Amino acid sequence: MLGRGVDQIMPHPSEPTLHESYVRNALDYVALAERASGGIARPVAPAYVWGDALAELERRRPAVRIINLETSITSSDSPWPKGINYRMHPGNAPCIAAAGIDCCVLANNHVIDWEREGLIETLDTLRRARIDTAGAGADLASAQAPAILPLAGEARVLVFAAATDDSGVPESWAAGADRPGVQYLPDLSATTISQIAVEVQRHRRSRDVVVFSLHWGGNWDYEISPQQRAFAHGLIDTAGVDVVYGHSSHHVKAIEVYEERLILYGCGDFLNDYEGIMGHDEYRDDLGFMYFPVIDAATGRLLELNLIPTRILHFRVNRAEDDDRGWLLATLRRECRDFGCDVTEASDGAFAVSWDLSGP
Repeated sequence: MLGRGVDQIMPHPSEPTLHESYVRNALDYVALAERASGGIARPVAPAYVWGDALAELERRRPAVRIINLETSITSSDSPWPKGINYRMHPGNAPCIAAAGIDCCVLANNHVIDWEREGLIETLDTLRRARIDTAGAGADLASAQAPAILPLAGEARVLVFAAATDDSGVPESWAAGADRPGVQYLPDLSATTISQIAVEVQRHRRSRDVVVFSLHWGGNWDYEISPQQRAFAHGLIDTAGVDVVYGHSSHHVKAIEVYEERLILYGCGDFLNDYEGIMGHDEYRDDLGFMYFPVIDAATGRLLELNLIPTRILHFRVNRAEDDDRGWLLATLRRECRDFGCDVTEASDGAFAVSWDLSGP
């Protein structure tokens, strides 16, 4: 979530006026963070917000780097009338490139915060930065199409992305035949899975790893509904998806390994501007993970999953330490237990996820 308060500390802050019920200036979010945690010297360098994540990326050198970009990148001054509107100035887009991001999934509830004009500028800005996108486009075909990320040899990663209404995405944001928008899922039915399967098979070839990004569910709840679980399983069984990449909740949720495929039901917030805001403290929206799955490109099987615990502080990503690590470990172990997974401390500072192949 690189907009609003985070955008204000960068070299090219947007005009800070907001249209929220209680906060009218994005700089107020900076002031809240500084009151809670100390001053932030600004403007910050483009790489600043990634903090300790950069060293971890350099150490592990993942083949592809994918994020859910939950903001519009635009200079538009026409907010969608929804109450909370995120935007990052196009001049601050180098902060995304600073982490070597390969793909931004855009099917979420903030990408059209500044009308369709803002979405088009977001797409154009990322295209100029040579960063692929998925889940939103100038029309339905482009919103449904995957980002195609080449790997060594003939292997590729295909990234599809979609959103549901319970994550705050209105049906009016759905892309149409000649209307910009997001890939919007009307429901989590077998029919919807079958339609996704058609799109996946249209693009898939041998040695492709298929990632399906889902912005779904509410902000504050650990529960995984039976419908969500059945849908994730259906994406794997019917549509041939290898990784279900779920997000929307502001906190981490359960992980499942189903048919040797990875399901992340909710990745939480990697970065936000909530520092200093009170409420929902029991969910610790300041804590999250970097997710490093190792996948066999020939089969799509999950071979290994390591997590790097993180904490948002001073509007940047920091390593989670001591009690914060303990809280994350205990919480994820509790939430994963019913899904046949366990989480343990690894020697390199990561958490290692293990799973029961026989299922929960």
